[in-house]
Amino acid sequence: MPSYQTALVWFRNDLRVRDNETLFRAQESATTLIPIYIFDERHFGTTRFGFKKTGAFRAKFLLESVADLKHALQELGSDLVLRVGKPELIIPELARQIGAEAVFFSEESTDEELTVERNLKRALHTHTIKFHTVWQSTLYHKNDLPFSPEKLPDVFTTFRKQVEKLSKVRPTFPAPKKLNPLPSELVVGELPTLAQFGLSEPCDDARKVLAFKGGEREALKRLDDYFWKSDALRRYKETRNGLLGANYSSKFSAWLANGAISPRTIYEAVKRYEQERIANDSTYWLVFELIWRDYFRFISLKYGNRIFKMRGIKNQPVAWSQDEAKFRAWAEGRTGVPFIDANMRELSATGFMSNRGRQNVASFLVKDLKVDWRMGAEWFESLLIDYDVASNYGNWNYVAGIGNDPREDRYFNPLRQAAMYDPNGDYVRHWIPELSQVPASFIHEPHKLSPMEATLYGVELGKNYPRPIVKLKSQE
Repeated sequence: MPSYQTALVWFRNDLRVRDNETLFRAQESATTLIPIYIFDERHFGTTRFGFKKTGAFRAKFLLESVADLKHALQELGSDLVLRVGKPELIIPELARQIGAEAVFFSEESTDEELTVERNLKRALHTHTIKFHTVWQSTLYHKNDLPFSPEKLPDVFTTFRKQVEKLSKVRPTFPAPKKLNPLPSELVVGELPTLAQFGLSEPCDDARKVLAFKGGEREALKRLDDYFWKSDALRRYKETRNGLLGANYSSKFSAWLANGAISPRTIYEAVKRYEQERIANDSTYWLVFELIWRDYFRFISLKYGNRIFKMRGIKNQPVAWSQDEAKFRAWAEGRTGVPFIDANMRELSATGFMSNRGRQNVASFLVKDLKVDWRMGAEWFESLLIDYDVASNYGNWNYVAGIGNDPREDRYFNPLRQAAMYDPNGDYVRHWIPELSQVPASFIHEPHKLSPMEATLYGVELGKNYPRPIVKLKSQE
């Protein structure tokens, strides 16, 4: 017998019906479920440095994901209640109005989300409404780690080896087969528009690597395309540092970020692929990347707000500036270093950038321009379609040298990186058309062209393409 007649299911970053333990546990425990998603108004404010906290690319992807979840719940016989505001205020009031006896929701790992959870729990307690929480954001459950979060190793390799040896991935949860309908008197609410959040429809740039569309159905379609139709998984380790095209990497990160697909669903698909196609370094490496994602979640549990502080988790003082001119040149792709500019222009135009690009532009901002890494982290937060708070800030800590990198003073030399990963300049030409005629020998250092050559190749340094704003280490 169910424990409750009516329970609320609050969807957060778990916008799916498959492998959703929150939904599964709620259905086990209550006769009628009231699924709800709340667009937290604070997510559409501004960051410390004045950027839009959620930019147009991610907001559109989120709206698509919520719409897809609503459709999936409707197919099961239910629906999704939609609200805009503060969850800790809306949920207790709605629960009180409809007589819900309990609220089910997923746990998060970072400060803003944890603050909402604490405030919600207090409000529910005041109204004598029970709550049940589930941890489901990681591949490995936090309770299955061979150490507590407080004892988490500070080196990823140590973490990975211990987890792979001593922990197991839990099986996925099935999607519900049917849900009871919502009470007829309940106002479901309408899906908001981008305009309601002060955002405009983002431009559709034909140069994008993939047409990202939000939702669980799209996530599963991408998985099917990447694993089974294109068979790209077998080459993942060799291609993952690519820059052009849909299949150099899986691109699952956007759907993972808002939970339209779970890491365990991907893991089980990898295991099936290994049984039916091939098990090799590439299939392992995709799981390896999911473990990295886990690690940053657990790091945020261990260190809390230190991942957001200038000194990072190492509490290491570094003399960074907040030079607005340098930052703007970086953000707008006007540094005069083509490999950096191409990546930043891709981000601005599409909301996406390769992992290789992210490492390079982050290193350039903090190591070459010596600009406060938090400005870069917040810019990524605003623009990235696949923004994930723990992964974003964990990676910026790592690249800035104040996080979990065991190598001291790691530096990504953009000229060497460009020579390795864009040797013919195809990526640079793709995003910087003003350099389209420059030959491969000069494409990454057009400032070395003679005046006659520059004119021949259509380059006007300081006019249609900027001169380098900083002397790179390799040029000193």
